[in-house]
Order: sequence, then C-alpha cells, then structure tokens
Amino acid sequence: MRLLHTMLRVGDLQRSIDFYTKVLGMRLLRTSENTEYKYTLAFVGYTEESEGAVIELTYNWGVDKYDLGNAYGHIALAVEDVAATCERIRQAGEKVTREAGPVKGGTTIIAFIEDPDGYKIELIEKAQSGNGLGN
Repeated sequence: MRLLHTMLRVGDLQRSIDFYTKVLGMRLLRTSENTEYKYTLAFVGYTEESEGAVIELTYNWGVDKYDLGNAYGHIALAVEDVAATCERIRQAGEKVTREAGPVKGGTTIIAFIEDPDGYKIELIEKAQSGNGLGN
C-alpha cells in the first residue's frame, strides 16, 4: 500500500489552485469535471501521482464555504528555511498563523500557515523534517 492523496473541499477552486501552485510551488497535475454530480477536481503536488502523495482539491458547485470542524489537523510540508518561507507567504498576502520557531518541547523549527479555506499547513525545516517533532 501507499498513500495516494489527501482530499480537501474548497470554496473557490481557482483561488485554491493559485494558492497551492503560485504560493506553495506545487504543480497542477490534472483536473476533471463531473457535470452529472456537479463537482470539479484538481490534483496538485510536487511530484507526479505515480511517484508520491498529492492533494485533491474538490469543488462542489455552488458551495463556497465549509465548516472545518475540530477533527482536522494539518498537512505538513518540508521547506528549506521556515522563516524565509513564512515571509514569502506573507508577502504573497497569505496568512501565517504561527511564526517560525521550535516546536513546543523540542528543537525542530516549525510554523503554521492557512490556505484560503482555512486548512492548516505546517512548515517544517527540511534539515529536521526526518527527526520527528519533539526531538
């Protein structure tokens, strides 16, 4: 078995595609539309789907907002420099919700940002990303 993708429901598909591609540097891998059931899918990622896990952005036509609930945690991304990445994301007009710094109880440098729909994304310093948090 292997992890294929994580699906996120989004309220504005193009806004989300722009965030994941232009702000986070992913590529738009493919899209599909289902007119019968009124939804559009966009798959974004850093690698081809055959090589690694990607994100499926699902737009249900006519739904522009979702209640995220309290069960969802976050997606984690390894980045070269967490502080510099936060600054670049802020300059792009996006939201940094936790500034770069060590994880509570550890030394791994992390930060949190939000996508346009409020989904949390953790940024982890690449040099430390294999250590596990708290180490």
